[in-house]
Amino acid sequence: MSRPLRINRNDAWYHVTSRGNAGEAIYRDDTDRRHFLELVSTLPERFGIQVHGYVLMTNHYHLILRTATTNLPRTMQWLNVSYTVWFNRRHQRNGHLLGGRYGSVLIEGGGWLLDTSIYVHLNPIRIEREGLGKRERNQSRAGRLPPSSPEQIQHRLERLRWYIWSSYGAYAGYRAAPVWLRRNEILNRVWQNRESVKAEAAYRTYTEGQVREGIQEAAWDKLQNRTVLGSKEFTRAMLKIVRGDKREQPEIKKLQPLVGMASVIRAVEITKGETWAQFRDRHGDRGRDMVLWLARQQSGLTLQELGEKAGGIDYRSVSSAIRRMSRDLNKDRKLRRAINRALHHLQKNEI
Repeated sequence: MSRPLRINRNDAWYHVTSRGNAGEAIYRDDTDRRHFLELVSTLPERFGIQVHGYVLMTNHYHLILRTATTNLPRTMQWLNVSYTVWFNRRHQRNGHLLGGRYGSVLIEGGGWLLDTSIYVHLNPIRIEREGLGKRERNQSRAGRLPPSSPEQIQHRLERLRWYIWSSYGAYAGYRAAPVWLRRNEILNRVWQNRESVKAEAAYRTYTEGQVREGIQEAAWDKLQNRTVLGSKEFTRAMLKIVRGDKREQPEIKKLQPLVGMASVIRAVEITKGETWAQFRDRHGDRGRDMVLWLARQQSGLTLQELGEKAGGIDYRSVSSAIRRMSRDLNKDRKLRRAINRALHHLQKNEI
């Protein structure tokens, strides 16, 4: 197993998550959840770590943390081990509770930090049961699902507001904030008219407006298991300070900025001189295969995600198309030139 890339910095923002081993529930009841938050509440005093947000789901958790020193690994080791020992003793079980190493993403701050907080806080409703699972969101953005009904929207808002194992209630003014939760840095990102509205009301309006209008693709959805969330400049700066073996830590490669499906499609459109709608379903045309092959190389999307964004193609068909392109590029000079032109457009930011 490769070692995960860790970028440990002073005064840095992180999104941290950890999941149950093999999808196992890590909280079986509210006593488990309360004890976990009790451990989280000690992080500021014990490690000097500020806690800026949290959500506890059944089989995983999300935390938004700010470090004072480079002690995030030690902090997370203590938290996960302490909770696992307590959980195993209480439930009379043995072995690992959390699957593998915790995940951490370094956040630039600013609007990226606000996006992260919205992503974290919407987790309780970004689920299939609420009609907002990953597949449903993709289908909705593609126009293949009808708009949500007023009843659906209201049900989601109620769940969001009164899901007590989340810091959203404290941010939105529905519940008192625990003394160990820091909110001002994130609240200030949306609190502009300070004379006429409270910070909690501004955050509530901003977040719940997304639920009413339909949850759009966020910056976090495009992260694709990378290590840094921020601007291209911030990502490049972090890449310069990273040291490691790319074979042992493949995340180093992933620090290279990825491009979206829309950018890949546009690059192929420019190369072919036709629109995506014109060539996407044309029999015998290589345009769609070019898009899928380039997107697989440049976007970090999975086969299933590629198929969804390309108009609902089965992931097996996507895999076959990519294999065909890889094979044909070795023997078709004209096809190689077309791919190189599309790559040139991507790299020159002409799209």
